Amino acid sequence: MKDKVFSQKIEKKFEFDEAVASVFDDMLSRSVPFYDEVRRLIISLILAEEAEGKKVLDLGSSTAKFLLELSGKMQTEMQLKGIDNSAAMLDRARQKCQAFGAEIELELADMLSYDYRNEDIVVANYTLQFIRPMQRTQLIRKICDGMQEEGRFIFSEKVVFEDKKLDKQMIDIYYAYKKTQGYSEYEIAQKREALENV
Repeated sequence: MKDKVFSQKIEKKFEFDEAVASVFDDMLSRSVPFYDEVRRLIISLILAEEAEGKKVLDLGSSTAKFLLELSGKMQTEMQLKGIDNSAAMLDRARQKCQAFGAEIELELADMLSYDYRNEDIVVANYTLQFIRPMQRTQLIRKICDGMQEEGRFIFSEKVVFEDKKLDKQMIDIYYAYKKTQGYSEYEIAQKREALENV
């Protein structure tokens, strides 16, 4: 389904509800440059090493797109788990997992309070931006402390450049990208405003 969430004025606080969950895969692929490539690269990194029995945890797993793709490419048994704090996202994820016959554990949980235990690989694709800056370092430390000794924390994230001119140029390029993906200036402005306080 095509993302039109921000084509109308948003009257309420933004949340990852059913309206967003129903178009989230489209929203990601059209809103985040190289998102599909980043996801495939992370899967390649995971599959490039001995993965038998490894525990993989996806933080902010949303509709389980990443975990389903990983599941479909696995040559050995791995324990796949996703956590998300949106029940609507997890409902979509469960429907997709059932449709594909994928054994993926999904849990409604907040990544800040989650009890990290012996994961071999923890993945966070563009989710740290939703954690307050003051809490990010503490969260990353908690994730790493809870992992296996040889564990890997793989994340992708938006960045802010110290050089204000470069930062502005990158933002302009980003908005131009979204326009090429079919988003109107109104939708871009609505989304920016809605996500500022998420």
